[in-house]
Amino acid sequence: MRLSNLEARRLWLHNHSLSAAPTGPLDVMGMINALGFVQIDTIRNVTRAHHHILWSRNQNYREKHLWRLLKSRQLFEHFTHDASLIPMEYLPMWRRQFTRMEKYVAKAEWFASSLGQQNINDIKARIKTEGPLSTHAFDSKIEGKREMWSRPPHKKALDKMWYAGELATSHRENFIKFYDLAERVFPADLHADIRPDAEQIDWLCTEALSRLGFATANEIAKFWDAVSTKEARAWAEGLPEVELEAADGSISRAYASPTLAAAPKPSSRLRILNPFDPAIRDRTRLERLFGFEYRNEMFVPKAKRRWGYYVYPLLEGVRFVGRIELTADRKAGVLTVVGFWPEAGVKWGDARRGKLDSELARFCRFVGLRVIVWRDHV
Repeated sequence: MRLSNLEARRLWLHNHSLSAAPTGPLDVMGMINALGFVQIDTIRNVTRAHHHILWSRNQNYREKHLWRLLKSRQLFEHFTHDASLIPMEYLPMWRRQFTRMEKYVAKAEWFASSLGQQNINDIKARIKTEGPLSTHAFDSKIEGKREMWSRPPHKKALDKMWYAGELATSHRENFIKFYDLAERVFPADLHADIRPDAEQIDWLCTEALSRLGFATANEIAKFWDAVSTKEARAWAEGLPEVELEAADGSISRAYASPTLAAAPKPSSRLRILNPFDPAIRDRTRLERLFGFEYRNEMFVPKAKRRWGYYVYPLLEGVRFVGRIELTADRKAGVLTVVGFWPEAGVKWGDARRGKLDSELARFCRFVGLRVIVWRDHV
C-alpha cells in the first residue's frame, strides 16, 4: 500500500484531531483520550501549551476546564516525553513507566540529592500527616552554583518519589504542583490492578500506532516514551507496512495501524498551533511530511535565533503557510504580533490575511484579551 503525500498529510492531521473544524459540543476528556495525553508546560506566553493544544481542537474550550479533571481523578499527571496529563483509566498500563523513571532518576547525576533516606522518609511522613504539600512547604536550599535546572534537595526528593509512583499529583494551584501519597490519589481498583509487563507493552504500542496511523518502530516508542525502540520493533514484527510519499517525493516505509483508513478532506480554517502541539512534536517527521522546517528557539540565545522566542506555526488545510510570534499583556488586554514569516511559495493575499485576522481575534477572545497590535516592523 502506498500513501501519496496528500493522503499522508490528511491522515496525520485527522489522527491528531486537526482535520475537522474546531467547533461543536465540548468534550475535554474525549479530546484527551483521542490524543492519548496532553503535555503540560510552565511557559505562559499567551496561554500555556496544554490549554492551547486543547483549544486548537475545540474553540469552545476554556482554561478553567482542565484542572478540575485532575482534581476529580479523571486524569493523572506523569512523564511521557515530558510532564503530561493522562486519562486515569490508563493507570494499570503505566506501571512500567513508574519503574523506568525510577531507574532513570537513580542514575541521573543532576537528580542527586544531599538528603538522606531518613530525610526523604520524613518528607513522605509529613505528606501522610498533613495532606498534599507543594515544594514551598519545605525549606532546603540549592547547593553550589545556581543553574537553569538547579533544584533544592527537597524538590529532587519529591520528584524522585513522584517519578517512581510513590507520590502523585493531587492538584495544581496557579500551576504549582501539590504532592500526595499515590494511594490517596489513584482509585483503589486501578492502583491494585497489576498487569504483566508484556501486556503493558502490547497496550502502549497498540494505542500509539492507532493514534499515529502510521509510524516507524522508533516513532511508536517515542509516542508515550514508555517503551524502548527495541521493544516496539519486536512488537511490530509482522505488522502490515505502508509506503509513504514525503513532501520532497521520496518514499519511506512505516508500520500501518490495522484501523488505517482514508481521511476526510480537512477544514480550510487557518489555525495558530502551539509549539508543543503533538502534531508537530517530531520536527524531523514534520519536515518530511509537510516540507515545513520548524525549530523551537526558546532556549536559543536571542542573537542566534532564526525566528523568535515563542513562534507559532500557522496551519491552513493540509499545509503550513507561515509562522507568527505573539506576546500577551493580560493586564492591558493586548495581544501583540512581534514577528510574522510567510512560508516560501505561499501567497498572502487578502483572503488568507483575513483568515489570520479572524484566528487572531478568536485567540484573543480565548485568553480574555481585547486588542490586537501589529508591531511597525512586522
